[in-house]
Amino acid sequence: MTNQPKDKLTGLITETLPGTTFKVKLENGQEILAYLAGKMRLNYIKVMLGDKVAVELSPDGMRGRIVRRL
Repeated sequence: MTNQPKDKLTGLITETLPGTTFKVKLENGQEILAYLAGKMRLNYIKVMLGDKVAVELSPDGMRGRIVRRL
């Protein structure tokens, strides 16, 4: 398998869930589950309700990884 570029979208944190998981509402209106990227955990970057974030989508489009707080 080759490393294909991931789709990066921006969204808004709408709900916090246990285990650094969040519900994110994307710009296109879709709501997905997203988890915090490892680098953000290591650097203690906090994500709060209402923050704007950059998300990499998984191939199925229903889950993602939060890679940056905007």
